[in-house]
Amino acid sequence: MARHEYYNDDGTTDKEQCPRCGDTFLGDYGDRLHCGKCSYTEFN
Repeated sequence: MARHEYYNDDGTTDKEQCPRCGDTFLGDYGDRLHCGKCSYTEFN
């Protein structure tokens, strides 16, 4: 996805950001959320 697709017109985002890194979005893989930068994982 292009970076502009992550943000709404008013500059907000619906994606969750990594609590460890703070500057990357978590990838949604259905059963988990995963950060590709630091390998942080939250299981749903």
